[in-house]
Formats: sequence, C-alpha cells, structure tokens
Amino acid sequence: MRSPSFLFMALAVLALCEAAVLEKVHTSVTNRLGSGKSIILHCQSKDTDLGEHTVADGGEFGWEFSVNVIGTTLFYCDVSWENFGGFHFDAYSFQRDWGRCESRCLWLISKEGMYGWNQNTGFWEFMYSWPN
Repeated sequence: MRSPSFLFMALAVLALCEAAVLEKVHTSVTNRLGSGKSIILHCQSKDTDLGEHTVADGGEFGWEFSVNVIGTTLFYCDVSWENFGGFHFDAYSFQRDWGRCESRCLWLISKEGMYGWNQNTGFWEFMYSWPN
C-alpha cells in the first residue's frame, strides 16, 4: 500500500501539469518603429504556422497558446521592413520565459531594437539590438 504522502505528491504533480496545459499564454508583437513604417512578421512553432502579417506603425499582432507539459514550447518569428533585411527571434521560449512572462509575453519593435515586457517587474527590458 502506498503512503498518503506519495498519493498527495502524485496529485500535486498532476494538478500542476493540468494548470500548465490549461493556462493560456498571450504573446504579441507591437510595431513602434515610427515614421509610418510597417513591418512584415511571420511567427510559428513546430506545429503551428501563424502566417505572414503586415503590421502597421502602432499596430500589433498577437496570439494565444498553451504550453506543453514537458516545457519545450517555442514560438519564433522573422521580422523585416523597408530597407532592413530581417531579424529572427524567439517570441516565446518556455526555458527563457516561464519566469519572465508566464501569461503575457509582449514584444515592442522600435528603431533601436526589441524590448520584452517583464511581467514580474512591470518594466520593458531591452532584449535585442538590430544587426549592423
């Protein structure tokens, strides 16, 4: 017969796994380049291609998903605009983001680079510089 503490631990692990699968993560990319410049954004995961989107200056593209139980969820994007060849970045990586943006992973594209919202601190953090 198994001990009550083993059963409690098993139930706790199952509850955590269920919460991780059921809780949705909202991710969005906002264009703040200015000067009326639109961006071309293409985001996808291993299983889901969100397609290519033109995001106007001041506009945003967003989506929701559930993280997988084994902690390997990854969404990545390619972004480009007029006179800029392009940049590849991870919009959501469970290994990087589970503590930084558990339910809201927000990105801001600006002239100087990309900022990511830190849900814990409530501040935008400079994450990526544009290549020269």
